[in-house]
Amino acid sequence: MGCLLLIRSMSLGQRSSDSAPLFSSDSEAEAPEEAGGRHAGADDDEEASGVSGVRAKLIVCILCYINLLNYMDRFTVAGVLPDIENYFQIDDGTSGLLQTVFICSYMVLAPVFGYLGDRYNRKYIMCGGIAFWSVVTLASSFTPQQHFWALLLTRGLVGVGEASYSTIAPTIIADLYVKEKRTSMLSVFYFAIPVGSGLGYIVGSQVSALAQNWHWALRVTPALGLIAVLLLLFVVREPKRGAVEARAELHQTSWLTDLRALSRNLIFGIITVITGVLGVFSGVQVSRHLRKKTPRADPYVCAAGLLLSAPFLYLAIVNYQRQTVFIFLGETFLSMNWAIVADILLYVVVPTRRSTAEALQIVVSHLLGDAGSPYMIGLSDSLRRSDSFLWRFRSLQLSLLLCAFVAVVGGAFFLATALFVEGDRTRAESHVPAGEPPDEPIVVPKSGRSARVPVSSVLI
Repeated sequence: MGCLLLIRSMSLGQRSSDSAPLFSSDSEAEAPEEAGGRHAGADDDEEASGVSGVRAKLIVCILCYINLLNYMDRFTVAGVLPDIENYFQIDDGTSGLLQTVFICSYMVLAPVFGYLGDRYNRKYIMCGGIAFWSVVTLASSFTPQQHFWALLLTRGLVGVGEASYSTIAPTIIADLYVKEKRTSMLSVFYFAIPVGSGLGYIVGSQVSALAQNWHWALRVTPALGLIAVLLLLFVVREPKRGAVEARAELHQTSWLTDLRALSRNLIFGIITVITGVLGVFSGVQVSRHLRKKTPRADPYVCAAGLLLSAPFLYLAIVNYQRQTVFIFLGETFLSMNWAIVADILLYVVVPTRRSTAEALQIVVSHLLGDAGSPYMIGLSDSLRRSDSFLWRFRSLQLSLLLCAFVAVVGGAFFLATALFVEGDRTRAESHVPAGEPPDEPIVVPKSGRSARVPVSSVLI
């Protein structure tokens, strides 16, 4: 709900695209002014945005393709990480900096491109960012063995391209569709995250194996990125901002004004940060303490966290007087399983298969989670009895109750996991690779005569 409020605040402060001082779009210039207060039907949406229905679908497909490339590139490095460590002779800690540098760059630059995306032509900003990302990724594949710092630098610069795209692409979809159509298109767009993540790992590892050189794994996405730039230039048209929502003319506000408007909802973000840290820490500590009493402690703690979070999530949705308290408690319990789930995954899988297991877990978790959840929540429109503000609120409230139900289902699955986790862990720890005979047990007689033998006769 905090996210919805945040989006609503941004839309209130957003200006019309007609006042863009740089890179003014062809579609923005040509689109006629729409009278405020009209209802947005299919034909009206096309007329308002300046983009036809067929082209709008093509634009969404192109944006999904680029989102797929973004996550492919991000996880390509994970697919060839052992090869990179061997090539540069670095340890796991040093190789982990590759992702840290990228995320830091991405995190710092996202607000910059958010500012630019609200004021200038988004199509050309994305073109420049993706072209830069492709060139830098290609350059990283030629890093000499003695210059690991150059690979760190290029991976950090890749964040420039991803920040320029990830902050802007969803806003273009928002200016092409409204209501359930927008929800459907956004669910397709974010479906590219798990698919791209899995493909990145697979493509990276397979290309490296085929070429017998990990450098070639980093040369796949730049070539596909060039195609993306061409598609953006010649197919994508910049839609008119906010026109499909039948809003009155929106005007530009300063960045500080935007931040002040958004800061009203920052309390939700602050709560999420605090509860995330508190939940992860408390989950690990409780699990560590319970492991002394039962080997099934990890799934028990995960189950308890989800089951305890469910009533507080429910109360946060239906009780507005103490909503902040319930959100705090619900998110704290919900965060208890994050580190523990990762630990369970690692100790029930043999070391030679853990990277593949991590990739599979990423794909499945996104597939069952954030890929389809926006669409499912968006189905709240079908619950409306009228188009009044009250029923728009009530229908969304009812659809959000699904989160509490899913938390209960998740807790039940963790309880079921507790039945098998001991056996799975034992099998993983005692796994014998194919072709190797198992160790013969040492038989110690219960009784017999002792004898003195030289040490050299029993050493192997």
